[in-house]
Amino acid sequence: MNKIPMGVLIGNRDFFADELCEKGRNSLLPILKEKGIQPILLDEEEGVFGSIQDRSDAKKSIELFKKKKENIKGIIVSLPNFGDEKSIVETIKESDLDVPVLVHAFPDEINKLDYINRRDSFCGKISVCNNLKQFGIDFSLTENHTLAPDTEEFKREIDKFIGVCNVVDKLKGARLGLIGIRPADFNTVRFSEKILQRNNISVEPISMLDFVNAVEKLDKDNKDVINSLEELTSYMDTSKVPESAMLKMAKLNVIYNNWVNENEIDAVAFQCWDSLQNSLGINPCTVMSIFSNRGIPSACESDVMGALSMLALQAASEKPSGIVDWNNNYGDDPDKAIIFHCGNFAKDIYSCNGNSCPQINYPEILGSTLGQENTYGSIDGEIKPDNITFARVHTNDNSGEIEAYLAEGEITDDLLDTFGSRGVAKVEGLQNLMNYICENGFEHHVAINLSLVSDILEEAMTNYLGWKVYNHK
Repeated sequence: MNKIPMGVLIGNRDFFADELCEKGRNSLLPILKEKGIQPILLDEEEGVFGSIQDRSDAKKSIELFKKKKENIKGIIVSLPNFGDEKSIVETIKESDLDVPVLVHAFPDEINKLDYINRRDSFCGKISVCNNLKQFGIDFSLTENHTLAPDTEEFKREIDKFIGVCNVVDKLKGARLGLIGIRPADFNTVRFSEKILQRNNISVEPISMLDFVNAVEKLDKDNKDVINSLEELTSYMDTSKVPESAMLKMAKLNVIYNNWVNENEIDAVAFQCWDSLQNSLGINPCTVMSIFSNRGIPSACESDVMGALSMLALQAASEKPSGIVDWNNNYGDDPDKAIIFHCGNFAKDIYSCNGNSCPQINYPEILGSTLGQENTYGSIDGEIKPDNITFARVHTNDNSGEIEAYLAEGEITDDLLDTFGSRGVAKVEGLQNLMNYICENGFEHHVAINLSLVSDILEEAMTNYLGWKVYNHK
């Protein structure tokens, strides 16, 4: 696991016992390191055990943070005593770090309120937050006002904050690839590129003609094509796919990879029908699945906002995301729905038990109109039972804002006698969620991730990105 660099500010008020800073530092840092954080803070020999209590300490921290500016993903403010709010807020402001900030305070013990042990961090945290507000610095709080670092609750708070930092870091400056224009009948996936750009998110397009031309120019004996073919056959069961279709998919995989790398793409929206079937005679689903599984989310039907939604979920969970249709009711159960797509989920999302594993095939719906021989490349399989988070981000052209909804639930073990990539999702209050989606003009596509990260996304999107978010509870 890669360490995530974070600035750490240990606040100190000079008339409190120095031992509190020493004990606080020694109890905090091992927990942060255990959770995968690389703490960036003053050395223990500087000031009072590396804490900051005045302008001199602040200047040292500012210099340190500026040196590490390109690496720091977040800042943790920890108060082993009341702390000096002025030096804390000046350090953050003058470091020019536009990153999430977590404010943490140590708890007092009721039987240790003597001079040596009394902290007053409960009060000091209020003062620090007041100053952060004055300076216009966004920040996050722990659910409980004070927490000891060695508690499971504090560790969960750190996990959540790491997720928030990852989401903000990944979405600010994200580069989204768009391969081909949207299908003509899909008004639902329209979006505002200008609103995204105002939020520091860029879209890099390429025409389907240019993309297909690059694929067709590749020779079957090209080394990259040969390696790509091996990757495809080892990725999933390809026994139903003709060799001619496998070769086309291998070439597509090479061009896809080259274009993503050359343009530093973070997530992709692909016009998956019907230009590609009519020109190359394959479905791109398996290639898209490979990229989603390796960390480049790939959304169907030129759905740029779907790709962004997948990217957000992946950043929060550090697991691959998928994109589905809210597709069917599940009998008369009001809290269950069938979620479905032709078949481009990341491999890690599918269930695989014995002979029941995902298999590359052709999509029956598209195959019925475009020809089975022109549509090989989709995946048949069931989503494995697990927790699930749903996320949908879109641009509201009327308000000029980015909006999102989030929900959590579970994938059940209900089996479906049908085709494509599918699963049965259970969400408490599903009918209310469906009403919200319809009333607010959201799309039929929704990104999924086998995790529970809606609170992480809500904190990142509302507090640090300034988006309007509905978190369905």
